[in-house]
Amino acid sequence: MVLKPKAIFLDMDGTILNRYNKVSVATKEIIDDLRTQGIFVFIATGRAFDEIEELVPEGFKVDGCITSNGMAGYVEGEAVFKHSLSLELVKTIIKKARKNKVYYELFPYDAQRMTLKQDKQYVEEEIRDPKPDSVEINEWLSRKNALKEEIAWKDHVEGSEFSKFYFFARTKEHINKWKDELNELKKEIDFTTSTSSNHNVEVMVANVNKATGIKQMLNHFGVAADEILAIGDSNNDLPMFQFVSHAVAMKNAPASIQEIVDDVTEFTCDEDGVYHYLSQFRLQNPNQEMTTSKKDNK
Repeated sequence: MVLKPKAIFLDMDGTILNRYNKVSVATKEIIDDLRTQGIFVFIATGRAFDEIEELVPEGFKVDGCITSNGMAGYVEGEAVFKHSLSLELVKTIIKKARKNKVYYELFPYDAQRMTLKQDKQYVEEEIRDPKPDSVEINEWLSRKNALKEEIAWKDHVEGSEFSKFYFFARTKEHINKWKDELNELKKEIDFTTSTSSNHNVEVMVANVNKATGIKQMLNHFGVAADEILAIGDSNNDLPMFQFVSHAVAMKNAPASIQEIVDDVTEFTCDEDGVYHYLSQFRLQNPNQEMTTSKKDNK
């Protein structure tokens, strides 16, 4: 049993975001309350930093954001650490994605995400209606919005620093075949892959993940790596769960995730599960303790 956490790290998709990709005002308010009490609260997301603002309520504040699955960290809008994919790897992967007709978005730092114009036809075809039953609505809406408003269609790769690749396929067979291709490429060039659904995979710098981002953020604030709580819902949260003192899965997380954490929220992301879970740490309950660990290795 441990007392209130010193710091809290919150995933976005499937955690503080509901299935329509919005953070509730109630979640904003509980974060405000905890920060007033001196508890650090951070975002730890697979999304790029530029995506966050449109998803949160007006006035939403946290102490920092770990983005692109640990590739970068921001405090008050300024990068405090940053890793970049190499241009060589970027060009190699785009050629392979084209050969396999895999939907992709490349995220440069300080610029709009991009996809090459020559790949536009097959990329758009992957997001044709109707939505496949196995694709979650939040991911489908994100892809629809990306095609409509967020992707910059380029003649060639622009920039020299890149936070991540995001890949999507409308069938599990297609994305699994692409994952196999990436695993083969790892034998030649070292990099890290991560998934947050059965229909996507992301590429980051080797040995970078949410846990490494948390370590760098804690170092920046001079916070010891104990009494740290994290809430998430998917495979890309596993390194984070393994690192923190107390790992919490959302009620809507897959059973395989719920089985390895310390606690599970009573409510889903559509029911303000994070708000309800964090409410136990409000000031009127200063000695409230976290629930007993379910993990054998804690």
